[in-house]
Amino acid sequence: MATRQASQGSQATRVVTVGPRPKHAQVRDALAELATTELGPDAAIPSERELMATYAVSRDTVRKAINALVGDGLLVKVHGRGTFVARPRLETQLHLASFSQDMRRRGFTPSTRLLAIELAQPPAEVAKALGLDRTAMAWKVDRVRLADDEPIALENGWHPASLLPGLDRHDLGGSLYELLAHEYGLVIDSAEQTLWGESASEVVAARLDAPAHTPLLVFRRVSKAGPRPVEYVVSRYRGDRYEVHMSLGRDSDPGSTTEGKQQ
Repeated sequence: MATRQASQGSQATRVVTVGPRPKHAQVRDALAELATTELGPDAAIPSERELMATYAVSRDTVRKAINALVGDGLLVKVHGRGTFVARPRLETQLHLASFSQDMRRRGFTPSTRLLAIELAQPPAEVAKALGLDRTAMAWKVDRVRLADDEPIALENGWHPASLLPGLDRHDLGGSLYELLAHEYGLVIDSAEQTLWGESASEVVAARLDAPAHTPLLVFRRVSKAGPRPVEYVVSRYRGDRYEVHMSLGRDSDPGSTTEGKQQ
């Protein structure tokens, strides 16, 4: 199999191979590693031309990789200047509940539109968050979540296949947390979550029956059952339909809480 070695300066990075994993995904992983381990916030990434030469790939491949990382919030484009490593976002702890639980608690009827479920090799940062090696497979689950039949959120999730055999044979139209608990004995009891804002692309907006560029609240959550990570999910909520309410206290107050509120 043909391979090419990529490098940044004098330090070698990962190999881009000709194989089943698309080249743009491999370049994406390499750029993510470069951004998080060698560069830093506000640092400029190499130009498209440099990346094309470094990885021996086309401009289209480089742009796909960069756009994916911009979509993930790791990179940010500044018009007329270039692409930079994004600054770390401020984090806040949010109420640990499934979408279905949250909506029921607020008096809405939750429902789900399953878009796709498939076994796939997750991106490097997802594999790392789930404690998987690079050859491990995971379930990729894409769903639209609705409240009273109105689309509220688009969820793109990953779940370790080794923990959830036959997940595709189950009904994913309800609460995934309830399914994990009842069918697999995995009770979600902790999570790390990050929140940021972005503008809806045309594809995301169409999924949510919203105008393009609708403001979104984006949540990235890594959930665990005991010590085992079982979920990596990015949820994009319509900003015109969902807001975050926080009850704040002093730093020494352990009772501070936050929660999501559907409009």
